[in-house]
Amino acid sequence: MLIPVILSGGSGARLWPLSRKNLPKQFLPLAGDLTLFQQTSERARTLPNVASPVVVCSEDHRFLVAEQLQVLGITGASILLEPVARNTAPAIALAAMQALSTDPDATLLVLPADHLIGDTGSFTDAVCKALPLAAEGWLVTFGIRPDAPETGFGYIRRGESLSNNGYQVDAFVEKPDRATAETYLQTGAYDWNSGMFLFRASRLLEELAQQAPAIHSAVDAAFKGAHADLDFVRIDKGAFASVPEDSIDYAVMERTRRAAVVPVSCEWSDIGSWAALWAASEHDGNGNRLEGDVLALDSRNCYVRSSDRRMVALLGVEDLIVVDTPDAVLVASRDHAQDVKKLVEELKAANRSEHMFHRKVYRPWGSYDSIDMGERFQVKRITVKPGASLSLQKHHHRAEHWIVVSGTAEVTRDDEIFLVSENQSTYLPLGAVHRLRNPGKVSLELIEVQSGSYLGEDDIVRFEDVYGRA
Repeated sequence: MLIPVILSGGSGARLWPLSRKNLPKQFLPLAGDLTLFQQTSERARTLPNVASPVVVCSEDHRFLVAEQLQVLGITGASILLEPVARNTAPAIALAAMQALSTDPDATLLVLPADHLIGDTGSFTDAVCKALPLAAEGWLVTFGIRPDAPETGFGYIRRGESLSNNGYQVDAFVEKPDRATAETYLQTGAYDWNSGMFLFRASRLLEELAQQAPAIHSAVDAAFKGAHADLDFVRIDKGAFASVPEDSIDYAVMERTRRAAVVPVSCEWSDIGSWAALWAASEHDGNGNRLEGDVLALDSRNCYVRSSDRRMVALLGVEDLIVVDTPDAVLVASRDHAQDVKKLVEELKAANRSEHMFHRKVYRPWGSYDSIDMGERFQVKRITVKPGASLSLQKHHHRAEHWIVVSGTAEVTRDDEIFLVSENQSTYLPLGAVHRLRNPGKVSLELIEVQSGSYLGEDDIVRFEDVYGRA
């Protein structure tokens, strides 16, 4: 059985301020109505004889993964929670062990969650070509036929032909300089390294045990300590923290003698920067890609994305990236798009939160939007899904006022349980044990006013939580 493995552990720092640690690029609709993760999931399930996917993600994103799969109607997925990031070799090893627990003959199609593919037919054809090679024990990677001297990708040099389906890998090549990349393009023997793979799960683990035994044994110990948690598989944190960090390229593919490559032209992009997203997008007559409420006059070759709160106007500029969000605005030259990650590092160094959280934060029960804040107060707009419930909790340093805007709230306050309807409010004093639940069939919206000496999200003591959060 062919089992898609969707790797969803990246943070997408180069697409800040839209992509942030708690909501990275793979879970955003950057190119179409579906998110990149959903597009990858949809692309995988259209393949022949395909099973439900195995998803490897951070435990912080587990509810995003579950909800986005649910929207697509994809059931039966195994969602493996990485307690810490350890790069692609350990993540793929976990997926292989999970797949073998249900199918000893499993073949894995490994797909990063944040790639964009425009020609799904060519992609499907490439997978079908690669399947016989995987059955013969080859570890197959997919090489993207280059159409430009790209310096931001690693390359694969093709070797001897294999059964007209692909080629033996002659060498993996690091990211080249411009002149070298132009030489690669002219020779026609090099492909971009896509980071997509196909192999039998047992063969991958066999090679990993031979080429990187420390990774294999440590991942094996962590997987054996895994346990089910709701719809997720939670990997043992202490054991996984000891796993050596390495990519599948370095740990296995560059060392094995059984690496093969299947070339493909499928309008592929790794969406590694705002410039890459601009290049992968449709443009207007001036070369601009304009998203949202944007007015651009005498401006060319720009990518502009506005939030839903205000208009963005451009006049007489070229080659700019402009991204407006409710709490941050990025203005950058397209030539410096790869350096956006440096801004994120500066935010981290300054102990700011904009690299991690959006103003609007999504939770399994709904979301909250921080509308205003000042000394000793904070105002949030809270949305609770129908039938959903926040945890039973209390705060040591703040009191809260809840004003219902629409819907009906069921409020637990110490020993009381009562309903609060639209245009009504209630008060939760400091230290009160409380819970908010939406008993209705429409979304509950309310305004929360917090007041107190400390308003951080970590001032919370949970007594009960249906989502298993501590």
